[in-house]
Amino acid sequence: MSEETKAPEATAESKNGGGQLPKVEDILEALKVVKDPEIPVNVVDLGLIYNVHVNPNGVVDIEMTLTAIGCPVQDMIKADAELAVLKVPGVKGVNIDFVWSPPWTPARMTEEGKKQLRMLGFNV
Repeated sequence: MSEETKAPEATAESKNGGGQLPKVEDILEALKVVKDPEIPVNVVDLGLIYNVHVNPNGVVDIEMTLTAIGCPVQDMIKADAELAVLKVPGVKGVNIDFVWSPPWTPARMTEEGKKQLRMLGFNV
């Protein structure tokens, strides 16, 4: 039976894109579904993602921060990010490391993120 005719759950390879490594751009796009519940903007446009590295084994390492140390929703954001990235074809695992240096500031936000906050009445 060819790879194309196997049932989606047939193998881990067919689930994860046949062994092809994901692109950083695909990881960042997947992370756009993850929002900080206190600030209704996704973690990418908020500028919370500092680094994404795709290892040759398909494991993705992400360095990210939060808007404040001790953020009460850190575990929820981490779980949401892990789930989002694991859906990207080729991803075999995810490691998320929270870093606090450099500290987050609104200057790290994308123009899209700033636009979204302005529509909500924030002055950024």
